[in-house]
Amino acid sequence: MQIIDGVSRTFNEYLLLPNRTRAECSVQNVDLATPLVRHRLGEAPLVELSAPFTSAIMQAVSSPVLAIALARNGGIAFLHHNQSTEAQAEAVREVKKFKAGFVVSDTNVRPDHSLEHLLQVMRRTGHSTAAVTEDGSASGRLCGLVSSRDFHPQRHDLGLPVSSRMRPMPGLAHAAGEISLSEANVRLWDDRLDCLPVLDADGRLSYLVFRSDYEDNKRFPGQLVDDGKRLRVGAGVNTHDYQERVPALVEAGADVLCFDSSDGYSDWQAQALTWVKKQYPEVPVGGGNVVDGDGFTFLAEAGADFVKIGVGGGSICITRDQKGIGRGQASAVLDVAAARDAYLERTGDYVPVCSDGGLVHDYHIALALAMGADFVMMGQYFARFDQAPGRRIQTRDGVVKEYWGEGSNRARNWQRYGQGGSRTCLRGGR
Repeated sequence: MQIIDGVSRTFNEYLLLPNRTRAECSVQNVDLATPLVRHRLGEAPLVELSAPFTSAIMQAVSSPVLAIALARNGGIAFLHHNQSTEAQAEAVREVKKFKAGFVVSDTNVRPDHSLEHLLQVMRRTGHSTAAVTEDGSASGRLCGLVSSRDFHPQRHDLGLPVSSRMRPMPGLAHAAGEISLSEANVRLWDDRLDCLPVLDADGRLSYLVFRSDYEDNKRFPGQLVDDGKRLRVGAGVNTHDYQERVPALVEAGADVLCFDSSDGYSDWQAQALTWVKKQYPEVPVGGGNVVDGDGFTFLAEAGADFVKIGVGGGSICITRDQKGIGRGQASAVLDVAAARDAYLERTGDYVPVCSDGGLVHDYHIALALAMGADFVMMGQYFARFDQAPGRRIQTRDGVVKEYWGEGSNRARNWQRYGQGGSRTCLRGGR
């Protein structure tokens, strides 16, 4: 055992000294773009974040809904792997299928449903326009549209079927599936429509485009998209079933992968990184977690396209209690950032580093970036958002969101903390 000189410091022990604020220093002039993945010095990275934020690889955090919201604001989410390969791949596809301004209808009824049923559906979703499909699903054959302007609870018999008040097909204005958002917006304004259904070749509903979403793209100028203008999304993987999981995630369209481990400085992760880079050299893959320069260099040389920093710093982490390992997050970031710069000077490759965990207060984000992190990964921070999967729970002091760690009994994600076998796991977590 070696005793390291110096103190293991957290972000709470630091503040930034204010420098001169010049007149040109304004929000409009701040550029938060940062590389997500490895690139040669002087060359552009394959993926660059518009904002230095990623969401943690956790059940309570990274849902497809959050992934869509985060990518639209310039960051990226890593969908968790504590689920079947098929479910995770479908979550990836859900994000990749999202089209800004094209809405998958969540207010749907059948023609034979009563107006009373329609009213209940509208109240539940909060939307005033419903798609009427043969089977009442969001992808059924479209029969018509009905909105709150087509009936009134006090004027019409709510026992009547929806078909009695809907605007029916085939006379209803609609578009084919290949229409672009700009073309759809032209139709909305030229034909004086509030809603334009987009149908596939069989007449099944694909999307709805609303006039109210006309400014949608302009509201998100920094969206993180691929060459096909689809939102980017990441996916977490482990060192146990990666040979089966990675192919499915790549096929589903995952833009970047990340190995998720409470301690990434291991031969198992190096072997897994090597396999992924050999089988899918075009797909960026991150590694971690580490807390010192040796761990960074080990993973960078194994092929990691970025490296996550942090063991035991998360708000609900039990890794330190279970394993007795870790380091103050500030000291870890400073050490790893120095190793990244040395690796760049030696090899010409810039391998971004991510501060994962230990971000208790908002100003800790600024500290992490100032200390050398290229971007941050947060769990609790995003878990409180409406887009996160946890339930909203009413308490005496207000409303809170559920939040649980990947090492908890609820998650039962012991693969994340395994040491090479499914039965020899040490339980810990973020």
